[in-house]
Amino acid sequence: MTRLTRPRRLSAGLAATALVLTTLGAATAASAVPAPVAAAEPGPLMNYVVNTKASPGHVRKVEKAVKAAGGTVLVSYQQIGVVVAQSTNPDFKTAVRSGRDGREVQSVGATRTAAVTDGTAAAAAPAPAGASSEREVLGAPVPDPRENEQWDLSQIKADQAHKITDGSRKVLVGINDSGVDDTHPDLAPNFDAKDSVNCTTNGVPDRTVGAWRPTTSPHGTHVAGTVAAARNGVGIVGVAPGVRIASVKVVNDSGFIYPEYAICGFIWSAERHMDVTNHSYFIDPYEYWCKDNGDQGAVQEAVRRAVAYSTGRGVLAVAAAGNSNYDLANKTTDTGSPNDSTPVSRTLDKNCLNMPTELPHVITVASTVQGGARSGFSNFGLNKIDVAAPGSAILSTAPGGGYRTMSGTSMASPHVTGVAALVKSAHPWWGPLEIEAALRKQADDTACPAVPDARCTGTTKNNAFFGEGNVDALDAVKRGW
Repeated sequence: MTRLTRPRRLSAGLAATALVLTTLGAATAASAVPAPVAAAEPGPLMNYVVNTKASPGHVRKVEKAVKAAGGTVLVSYQQIGVVVAQSTNPDFKTAVRSGRDGREVQSVGATRTAAVTDGTAAAAAPAPAGASSEREVLGAPVPDPRENEQWDLSQIKADQAHKITDGSRKVLVGINDSGVDDTHPDLAPNFDAKDSVNCTTNGVPDRTVGAWRPTTSPHGTHVAGTVAAARNGVGIVGVAPGVRIASVKVVNDSGFIYPEYAICGFIWSAERHMDVTNHSYFIDPYEYWCKDNGDQGAVQEAVRRAVAYSTGRGVLAVAAAGNSNYDLANKTTDTGSPNDSTPVSRTLDKNCLNMPTELPHVITVASTVQGGARSGFSNFGLNKIDVAAPGSAILSTAPGGGYRTMSGTSMASPHVTGVAALVKSAHPWWGPLEIEAALRKQADDTACPAVPDARCTGTTKNNAFFGEGNVDALDAVKRGW
């Protein structure tokens, strides 16, 4: 998983979707404007999520409250009652709740602890220690890869599943990541440019041609190849080589995935009618967002709404479990958050969630090595892991037409995403919940290690290391219900 882990102009094509947005500088309905609050000495530029009821009227009132508090509306989602705002007012969180329109604010929280640099030269600065883009292990590029090097495909029986289906062109998979090199010869045949986007400037969708491409990271391109590298006699083959892929860029040049980026990605995927989305990241700057009455609680609620909306619109989300060798079912402390400023040691409880992987109906994927054992870096947890898949030393595509091996739960997740795309191809009438059930049911039961490991609690059918088992592409596509 990348703590890795796209930017600017809204095109006319966006207006044709069902996405209801208010973008930077957009006008709101005319009404009495609240008296402005007393101007405070400007502070650092910060972004916020402001939550209200999911209705056009409530969102419009909150937009006015944002402006009265000295803020700017970046983007609004009437579908889920979330407004993303920006302000240098150090008292913004208090000010936005004041006045008549402020009564409609349910919660408000800053989306990061460092000042906003989106769209500036500072945004391209090297990622600090701990940034998600550094969490994957990169192997040496492979100059002349071949399908017979892909042990991972045979381990999940994808090679056998391909005798039944390579996947349908009607199935669209969103690669919510650091960008996809759509010029790569193994990805170009399956790439869908019209449904691709960049969300990494304050979470405002940018459909500029090529904005979805990677700039500093090979991560998204590698993930895309595992999902759907084409069967074209070149390089490698993906788990679902016959489906289409779109790039939903949610990782910035420094390797961060801030909440507004992720929310933009989930809403975009829903409104573009994607079938499956892959999320090989956790949302920064907190590895675990706690349900408090402050910033983290407000952000957790905003992201939860975005994920639920996406699921309700027919999109199955698949996510990496994480690379911290951590028991998600028994959280204790976190010493690495926030990762965009100064980390502090804090106590965690069951309400502190790794997002999006721990949100409802998101498929959480653990990583295995060749042979099926658990990867030592993989997070685990009874009733937290849904299924497992290969994630160590995975050969896939790299920007510029190359290939390389990478390791991480980020590499495990796209195997399951590819299998989900095959399931959708074989059962086009199934929605997210049916596909989720199929992935669980058809996974190969995998027992805890023969040498006892106290962390692997549960049974052969469902345990902390493998969930309901190693994903099985063949069974997932051949068995009827």
